[in-house]
Amino acid sequence: MLRMTLYSGPLSMYGAKNEIAALEKDLPVDVVMVPFTAEHRYEPRHPEVLRINPKRQVPVLVHGTVEIFDSTQIFEYFEKIEPAPPLWPATPAARARARLRELWSDEVFFPPVVRLMSLQGRLTEPAAVEAIAEVERRYLELEALLEHAPFLAGEYSYADIAFLMAQLFAARMSAPMTASTPRLLAWRETVGARPAVSAILRRFDATLRQLGLPIPDFVARAASAGHD
Repeated sequence: MLRMTLYSGPLSMYGAKNEIAALEKDLPVDVVMVPFTAEHRYEPRHPEVLRINPKRQVPVLVHGTVEIFDSTQIFEYFEKIEPAPPLWPATPAARARARLRELWSDEVFFPPVVRLMSLQGRLTEPAAVEAIAEVERRYLELEALLEHAPFLAGEYSYADIAFLMAQLFAARMSAPMTASTPRLLAWRETVGARPAVSAILRRFDATLRQLGLPIPDFVARAASAGHD
């Protein structure tokens, strides 16, 4: 198979989703980390990202003449060209549930986390308190979902990859999972122990250390386990 190039970022949640999926499928993907600094973030933008994605964001995939942006669209391409191991369930109903869970992570769970990004240091303000409460309600929804299944869509899927990364950012933004959701904590340990996932968690640990940013405890554990 012709090698692919994935433009990602050292702290990109969406790029990390595609990196994990590529590792799970053992795809021939060369990951290009676009420049990132604490002061300027992703500015100036990488020229290939600007050329391909009108939203000016990673991830961007190039595979021969195929050029794709948006993490979900990139994953769907991965799944089509390399069906094994599958990261969507086989039956239409189960696949629909998994796709909705992945969408839920990005568009329902993540928006209050985004609001918290500008409220660090002001966590007692009503807007921050409300955002944290919304994140906590979403954790409880998934806790109930995991009562009868080990993964978010029954079997391990891209939905688990998506939420693993979304809750990582929630933890970084002062809205971590707690002992009130023991099944969800156990789920995170299971997913985080997968080699494809732990490799990306170790990368996040190194980047956060380099930038002098707080490191969620489960990310630090994954990094420590990787050095054992």
